[in-house]
Amino acid sequence: MSKETFQTSFILKVLHPGAIPAALERAERYRLLNEPTQAESICLDVLEAEPKNQAALILLLLSLTDQFGDSHSGARASDVLHRLSDEYHRAYYQGIIYERRARAQLHRSAPGGGNEAYHLLREAMQSYETAEKIRPSNNDEALLRWNTCARTIMSEQLHAWPEDDSITMLE
Repeated sequence: MSKETFQTSFILKVLHPGAIPAALERAERYRLLNEPTQAESICLDVLEAEPKNQAALILLLLSLTDQFGDSHSGARASDVLHRLSDEYHRAYYQGIIYERRARAQLHRSAPGGGNEAYHLLREAMQSYETAEKIRPSNNDEALLRWNTCARTIMSEQLHAWPEDDSITMLE
């Protein structure tokens, strides 16, 4: 007797354009409830109806970064980042991706995790510096994120990889 693999597929329903603002509010609510996969699904529905919707792209990117500790959504978040039309948002959210990858790394107990987190946080800080230079007036969110990264590095006592990371063998 052979086992057959069944794959169920569905034709997804498309949102009406008038329903998009409420759908985005719902996606934000799911993010706040720590349900990023629910928020991700809603954002994908919005983007099916309006592929260039910047609010949906940003919420999708954030939903994906919310899942960094549980899944391999980093490449998908980077793909979404490239779809953002605003240079400031691309720099700022690149920083968010690096920062959240660093925080996910800090929660892992793998050797060298702190060093990797340090480098990711430094990458985030560079992205925030880029965003800060081109930010809209009265918008200091990149500065706030930069400070958070700096405080994390200091409080966690993170540091760069040693110059000579080779292991000295004992005789």
